[in-house]
Amino acid sequence: MSSSTPAPKKSRRGQIAETFRMAKRGDPRLGLILLGTFVVAAALGFLVFQLLPGSGWLSMVLSVISALLVGTLATLIVFGRRAQSSMYRQIEDQPGSGGAALRMLRRGWDTSEVIAFNRQQDVVHRAVGRAGIVLIAEGNPNRTKQLLAAEKRKHERVTADTPITEVVVGRGEGQVPLPKLVKHLQKLPKAIRPAEMTDVLYRLKALDAQRGKVPLPKGPLPTNMKGMRSNMRGR
Repeated sequence: MSSSTPAPKKSRRGQIAETFRMAKRGDPRLGLILLGTFVVAAALGFLVFQLLPGSGWLSMVLSVISALLVGTLATLIVFGRRAQSSMYRQIEDQPGSGGAALRMLRRGWDTSEVIAFNRQQDVVHRAVGRAGIVLIAEGNPNRTKQLLAAEKRKHERVTADTPITEVVVGRGEGQVPLPKLVKHLQKLPKAIRPAEMTDVLYRLKALDAQRGKVPLPKGPLPTNMKGMRSNMRGR
């Protein structure tokens, strides 16, 4: 008799190391940049605390500790930003990359990847938050218009009073570049209350149940984007 056991969770150090390895693929100078950031920030932190009133060994100890803390904090901030930019560059042209980016959304959003697709691997994702329903399409602009229109009609039938925003991921006119997708969604004006959002999600659950299982498009998709965000935010 065989029993399956869940894979053990990686330690925080292991998660950060994996994020660093993946980020370095798209940012080869990442290690040197982080080292330089730590040295400069630590030196500045040390000098600032040395200028404060006080002398003796206690002042020196506090200056060293402060330098290490300032250097570490600055390094983590730079690491988070450059790692995120590197990840986006690596996945931007891959099918389903918009869905991977949606995993970076903070609390208050409910996301569903690939709720609709066609044979050409154009896809539509969905995010539901205080802004209402946001349909996110990626692929050929002409074909995605048809996908978005069809999905908007379906959603309007079950959530008639809920605002529906359409977003197309891309670099063309009127499109939202992948690295700016999360910020774009977070800046959308609030249109519904939390209680209304709960009702919307309940209605959408019934809509999704009618679809059956939607297969993901072919192509590699990163699985640790959300983990990377958690690492950078210290969670």
